[in-house]
Amino acid sequence: MGEEKVTDVVLIGAGIMSATLASLIKELEPDWKITVYEQLGEAGAESSNEWNNAGTGHSALCEMNYTVENADGSMNIKKAVKINEQFQLSRQFWAYLIENHRLDKPEEFIMPLPHMSLVEGKKDIEFLRKRYEALTANNLFKGMEYSEDPEVMAKWAPLVFEGRKDTTPLAMTRIMSGTDVNFGALSRKTFAYLAQSGVDVKFNYKVLDLKRNDDHTWQVKVKDLKNNRIGFKRAKFVFIGAGGGSLPILQKSGIPEGKGIGGFPVSGVFLVCNNPEVVAKHEAKIYGKAKVGAPPMSVPHLDTRYIDGEKSLLFGPFAGFTPNFLKNGSYTDLIRSVRLHNVFNMVMSGFKELKLVKYLLQQLMLNEKQRLAELQEFVPTARLEDWELIIAGQRVQVIEETKEGGKGTLQFGTKVVTSADGSIAALLGASPGASTAVDAMLDVLQKCFPAEFKGWEEKIKVMIPSFGQTLADKPELLQEVRQHTAEVLHLKN
Repeated sequence: MGEEKVTDVVLIGAGIMSATLASLIKELEPDWKITVYEQLGEAGAESSNEWNNAGTGHSALCEMNYTVENADGSMNIKKAVKINEQFQLSRQFWAYLIENHRLDKPEEFIMPLPHMSLVEGKKDIEFLRKRYEALTANNLFKGMEYSEDPEVMAKWAPLVFEGRKDTTPLAMTRIMSGTDVNFGALSRKTFAYLAQSGVDVKFNYKVLDLKRNDDHTWQVKVKDLKNNRIGFKRAKFVFIGAGGGSLPILQKSGIPEGKGIGGFPVSGVFLVCNNPEVVAKHEAKIYGKAKVGAPPMSVPHLDTRYIDGEKSLLFGPFAGFTPNFLKNGSYTDLIRSVRLHNVFNMVMSGFKELKLVKYLLQQLMLNEKQRLAELQEFVPTARLEDWELIIAGQRVQVIEETKEGGKGTLQFGTKVVTSADGSIAALLGASPGASTAVDAMLDVLQKCFPAEFKGWEEKIKVMIPSFGQTLADKPELLQEVRQHTAEVLHLKN
């Protein structure tokens, strides 16, 4: 391939983050040259893949770990409100892409689905009631229902209450405006449109190295895996959106902003129901609470999924562990990510997260009957022969020093790293990641292109009407946005 001409943008990874960023740039600067490198053979095949991603459409409607009870007993809903606001941006942008014929058939990537929370016992019921009261006082969560009545809850989730003999008191919330999102399908549809629009999408290309040039461009060293050839690309801007593979590539860049950051890989395992009669009895995503001592990523949930036009039912996640940073990665990923600048954070995290280590060991030792027993807490009539085990994607949690947690703090969220000159950015971490992709990529554009961003704002507001505003305190705008996106995306308002 040899030395190539300068391109405006190189995106590493063909998942939902790169798909979103490329789409935004294509709308804002249609003449910019964009090149995408993906080491697998298609888009959305790793972290964004529908079997590797819960697809909840995270908007804090049912995920109780996004609300925290304060010391005085009040409920802190700031994170829930923020995540909901972020998801509203994603809905608006997807609706824009549909309306302007960039994408079609929204039912292939997003479906309406009730979101529910389920708890048991006096303490957790009190938590859920407080959560419900705090959330429904906010316009973003209007329409949420609460019940402790077994008959009502059985109508909401018949499969969960069928054959239930346990007399432990339960409580649930339900909101009908939730969604199931197939981020793999969305990634593939988006890259198909981008390729037709002049974006150079290269599959089976692995990025080997990054080197900053004297003129602040980047030399990207890549390998054509099919033809076993090495080549180079010079880019004015590089975005690293390679899921769990982002950290090793960020480290190759050598930017000081990436120093000190480590990563800890956690894999997920789900039970998938293969009995259509059972699948037909459940139409919701139901989230429970993580058990005491378990990390936020372990929150059990029973999910209806729509994949390739077929309805499925998943339960999990059960945690697993391999040192791979990607499902298609290498067993040496973790050890190779250790550097002099991050080794202390990595070691400190090991000491601080002994509960997590213990939890992972316990999960790794679970057998079929033990997993079934956990499933039966949600589905009392579950039979082992109706469910099979699948391995989900890898999630690399960020380890870094923070003001609140000090050195070696394990972060359960999404983090954007950008260089001081704005020439490179990377997205690290996990949930709620994909659901908040539009907000995250707007953040990347604002940090990396501050001069241009001012000129883009009017166009952004056309694509995303609520941009720069908070919907929580603007009920009329919220209703307008919700109704419009629901119509375009074929959802319930």
